[in-house]
Amino acid sequence: MALVNSDIINIKKRGAFILFEGCDKAGKSTQANKLFEYLRNNGHSVELLKFPDRKTKIGQIINAYLANEYELDDKAIHLLFSVNRWERMKAMKNLLLSGKTLIVDRYAYSGVSYSAAKGLDLNWCCSPDIGLLSPDVIFFMDLTAEEAEKRGGFGEERYEKKSLQEKVRKIFYMLKEKDSDKDSLWRILNANQSVELLHKRIVEYSLKLIEKCSQLPLKEDLWKATS
Repeated sequence: MALVNSDIINIKKRGAFILFEGCDKAGKSTQANKLFEYLRNNGHSVELLKFPDRKTKIGQIINAYLANEYELDDKAIHLLFSVNRWERMKAMKNLLLSGKTLIVDRYAYSGVSYSAAKGLDLNWCCSPDIGLLSPDVIFFMDLTAEEAEKRGGFGEERYEKKSLQEKVRKIFYMLKEKDSDKDSLWRILNANQSVELLHKRIVEYSLKLIEKCSQLPLKEDLWKATS
């Protein structure tokens, strides 16, 4: 019997999980927004997410903590940050499987880096996030604490202190070494470069990645290989 078009099963291609990480004032949100606008304007199915998600009940508690409205134990707030990520996992997975590319501004890497910088054990900090969706790329906006301090708005939130930011940056690099596929996953970008030059480099890599990821299975194995 001859095949007709109705006999052909169309398998949906998944979207890419593109993550922006880095210390405060490094330009993550600027580049995440610019990439989102570029992809959307050029016909891609794309969504922009930010962590912490301050719209949920857990996120509202986190927001109040970051704004110095009240105190929480370091371990308690770390676990709340993790819960805030887990409560978005089902929706994120469904979006990716539907073919939508996700651009994410901060994720578990930030959560772990900031908590470990406050003195919590690195492995303990990683453990609540083991098994989260894994990003397909991490654009790490690299900026020293000295440079961050010069940028507008530095110091407005709890964690925006030079000494803490120095520790956070070191721990980000420790997490890079922890990733088994670090060479293909991490893209270290000098955040002192011009906004437009960074944007151009990010777009070029992202377009190739989106095409590549459409043929690959979704990864739900964050830090499993090193746990």
